[in-house]
Amino acid sequence: MKNQPLQQRRRSIRLKGFDYSEPGAYFVTIVTHDRSCLFGEVVDDQMELNSAGEAVTRWWSQLTRKFTTVETDAFIVMPNHCHGIIVITDLVGADLCVGPPNIRAGAHAGAPLPKMMQWFKTMTTNEYMRGVKALGWQPFRGELWQRNYYEHIVRNDESLNRIREYIVNNPIRWDVDRENPAAITPEPENAWRAQ
Repeated sequence: MKNQPLQQRRRSIRLKGFDYSEPGAYFVTIVTHDRSCLFGEVVDDQMELNSAGEAVTRWWSQLTRKFTTVETDAFIVMPNHCHGIIVITDLVGADLCVGPPNIRAGAHAGAPLPKMMQWFKTMTTNEYMRGVKALGWQPFRGELWQRNYYEHIVRNDESLNRIREYIVNNPIRWDVDRENPAAITPEPENAWRAQ
């Protein structure tokens, strides 16, 4: 019997049976590879973006131009991650991708959340690489972003408001943020639920 290589098994973070192309709101967190602090720093409980952090913010704002039935809500870039709320406002068959009329199908047809996140990561990575070469931005090792992202389905207005508050107040909690490599005592995962 041949030795078969061990296949790495990754636990899916997706809710089993949930259609991510359906209308709804999603809270997403995207973290840099190795939790490298590349986008600025927190000073006096305020996030001060550098030019790389400003670029990440610009690309987030472009999501609504690339995917026409998507709205963005609260968003923040932190030193090594970003949090945001994406709202898919129309069904799968809707025209979600801006482009010539004959380009209605393809990779972004239905605009599932993973495709939007892939596009966002690609655009920000490309701009960051240009910034490293042309503007002297801090280089990153391997990839700009971690392979996956965290997402939570926003189920009601109470949850939406709690998540918005968490996003806005994220710089205030940077000292205990679990993504902060120098956190004093990291807060528990899903700390926004306790808000």
